[in-house]
Amino acid sequence: MKELVEFIAKALVDEPDQVRVTAVEGERITVIELRVAPSDVGKVIGKQGRTARSIRILLNAVATKLRKRAVLEILE
Repeated sequence: MKELVEFIAKALVDEPDQVRVTAVEGERITVIELRVAPSDVGKVIGKQGRTARSIRILLNAVATKLRKRAVLEILE
């Protein structure tokens, strides 16, 4: 799941070397934290949050296959 978010984020931003993804795993839930350069935050979130919503949908699809729950947090 972490690799998926990292791959998508690097494709969206202007500074892919600034992308940092960490996964905090619990028993049934995984929190994926995404950090990008301050100038790229808007690109990851998208208009009215559409890009972020799409990433979350893909993440939840993968998590469901693994019988887990995943949450994406976009940090500045």
